[in-house]
Amino acid sequence: MANVVGVDEFTGEWYPGFRPEFLEGPYIVDGTGPFKKSDEDQFWFLDFHWSRGLTPLAAFTWGHDGYCWGTQHAAESLPLPPGRGVTSRFAGTHLYGSAIPETDPREIGARANRLGTNLPHFLQNYRPYWESGRDELEATWDYFQGIDLTQAKTADLPGLIRQARRYHQRSMEIHFGVMYPLLVNFLGFYGACAEMGIDTNQVGKFLQGEDTKIMETDRGLADLAVKAKRAGLREVFEGHDGSTLRGALSQHGGSASQWLTDFDDFLQVYGHRQEATCDVGVPSWLEDNQIPLDMIRSFVLKDDDHDFEAAARNAVQEREEAIDAARSGLTKEEQAVFDSGLATNRAANFPWWQDDHNYYIDLKVMIPLRRICQELSDRVGGSHKDDMLYLFWPELMDVAAGKPYSGELKSLVENRRQYFDHWGAKRGEMPKVLGTVPDSVEDPVLIEIFGLNPAAIRAVQNPNAAEETVLSGLAAAKGQATGVARVLQSSDDMHRLEPGSILVCESTSPSWTPAFGKIAGAVCDGGGMLSHAAIVGREYGVPTVTACGIATFAIKDGDTVQVDGSAGTVTVLKRAADTADAATAEAGSA
Repeated sequence: MANVVGVDEFTGEWYPGFRPEFLEGPYIVDGTGPFKKSDEDQFWFLDFHWSRGLTPLAAFTWGHDGYCWGTQHAAESLPLPPGRGVTSRFAGTHLYGSAIPETDPREIGARANRLGTNLPHFLQNYRPYWESGRDELEATWDYFQGIDLTQAKTADLPGLIRQARRYHQRSMEIHFGVMYPLLVNFLGFYGACAEMGIDTNQVGKFLQGEDTKIMETDRGLADLAVKAKRAGLREVFEGHDGSTLRGALSQHGGSASQWLTDFDDFLQVYGHRQEATCDVGVPSWLEDNQIPLDMIRSFVLKDDDHDFEAAARNAVQEREEAIDAARSGLTKEEQAVFDSGLATNRAANFPWWQDDHNYYIDLKVMIPLRRICQELSDRVGGSHKDDMLYLFWPELMDVAAGKPYSGELKSLVENRRQYFDHWGAKRGEMPKVLGTVPDSVEDPVLIEIFGLNPAAIRAVQNPNAAEETVLSGLAAAKGQATGVARVLQSSDDMHRLEPGSILVCESTSPSWTPAFGKIAGAVCDGGGMLSHAAIVGREYGVPTVTACGIATFAIKDGDTVQVDGSAGTVTVLKRAADTADAATAEAGSA
């Protein structure tokens, strides 16, 4: 009998003043919205990409243009035989996703035939297809960069807002139009490896060792840390976190002034980056320097500089050794199958594309819309530069067209801001799954990106999850590590990681990458073999276990844990609470 996790507590009033027509927008199969009782018939997973929650405008733009347009558009175009993309619902400000299955056998067969025609053509033209899409988006980005919003006419703002939204929509068409065929190709190779008796935990290693734009960014951060050390600025970095570092460096003067010039030069190239996927509610590094400064600080305070070149060499060596080991156990006929699949996946390399697209799409395509909304807020007398982000799309367009922003609407924004903060504080207690929970899922995005395998699905239904001391997950990056756990809700908290920490989180995104230069191990609730945490764990040589399902429930901040990235297990060796109780008892008896 299927297990049903009720949605009743999430079906009440949504954002203050919300009306269903506020979420009308394009989709192929199903649109977004707050939970309804009827949604219990489907399986819903808490999406780790937005642990802060989503503002009304972010909920509209991602819910519609991301999931309900981007994934469904791509799943129909390729097509995916058993799936029609992903849809979304909201519990408070938190987004849950659900795969849309195709159940008609005749239609599944017809879609499989189309896939058989379309996939080879895509794979033969993958590189020019991706590069042309990337260049198209970069041209649009350059267009927005060339606009001085302070000089734009107010009458031009509605058109600019529509253009910025279309930039995001188009990026999602390109994003998922590449992602789905890459995943299908990878899964075909993965399945062939399994049939030939190859350890499937090794398959991800066959594709590692490729340089990416995200790693290029990380090297730039590390180089700035080296410059800070050489300039004698370590004490300044020790005495301040990212929120106060810039001011402290400005006051310090001397070598710090040159360092800040170098930092600003770096931001002009790499600072057009947000710390969440396609989230209009999050500032860029240029807008808010705190996160990149905290990242650099983590490198400065590390006694030994992370050796990126050595890590890259090790990743390549491990890749070649894993390939040789896999081939050595195959017959000549099997080797031919293996070599063909490997060549196709190396040419259309998902792990490489995963970080490349993050740089060009996920981390920056919402910046133009954010900037235009901030300019509009300033012109209509907003209380905060982010006021427009708490409007739904129709409300935003009304204000842009001249509707007065005062009185009731302005008060509504303040109430929504409080609603957002309230639900943000509840993230740690949100159910990992809702609705009718299946034994397994078939959508490749859910399996390989979100790590929703049968073991993870069983784990999140465990009523005693908070008491578990031995967790099982995906063996994402080999090796063992023991250290003190730091359970983080978002990358905003990365400054809490010390060298040798064990990072415990829902999952990671590119904003977490610099942490892998100092942590001892990583444990994630979600994430499949092609998730960011798995890819970066392998590239950095950090023992990593993903798809545990309940890591952020079972592991408490300060627990001593052992991560076995080879076996895919995580063991709580000592509870922080037990250590604290022992220290209190000892102090009391002294």
